[in-house]
Amino acid sequence: MPEAPPIFIVMGVAGTGKTTVGALLAGRLGWVYAEADDFHPPSNVEKMSAGQPLTDADRGPWLEAIGRWIDERAAAGEPGVITCSGLKRTYRDRLRAGRPQVRMVLLEGSRELITRRLTARHGHFMRVEMLDSQLADLELPQPDEGVTEVSIEPSPNEIVEAILKAHPDVR
Repeated sequence: MPEAPPIFIVMGVAGTGKTTVGALLAGRLGWVYAEADDFHPPSNVEKMSAGQPLTDADRGPWLEAIGRWIDERAAAGEPGVITCSGLKRTYRDRLRAGRPQVRMVLLEGSRELITRRLTARHGHFMRVEMLDSQLADLELPQPDEGVTEVSIEPSPNEIVEAILKAHPDVR
C-alpha cells in the first residue's frame, strides 16, 4: 500500500491565526484546505456562541469528523491542511493514531496578543471571554509528539515560511 500523502494540522487556541495560516499554507502548497470549525455539530457552535466552553464529550464527534476528513484525503491520495485547536494531548494522539502522514504545527503567542486579536475579530462564534478556558485546557506538546511550534509574532507569510522550513520534505 502506498504511503499516504502528508496532512498538516495547524493548531492553537482561538485567535492565534489558524485559519489565516492554514489557508495560506494550503494555497502555497496547492493542497486542499479545511477549517475545523466547520466540523462542529450545531450544538457545539450554540454552546460556544453562548460563551460556554466545550467539554471533552462535546469535542468527541468533532474530533471524529476531523479524523474522517484526514482518512478521506488519504484514500483519495490527496495532501491537505486542516485547522484544529488540538488543545490536549489526548486530542492530538487521537488525530495522529494510525496516521503517520499527520504533521502538527502549534501556533503560539502571548495572552495579550491573542486577546487583542480576538477583540478585533468580528462575526466569529468564539468570544474573547472563552480564551481563559482554552488556555487552561491547553497542554503544551511534549518532545515525543513531534509538534512544530511556531510564534504568531511574525506575519502570516513568515509563519508559513517557518512551517515549510521545518518540513522540507513536503515541498
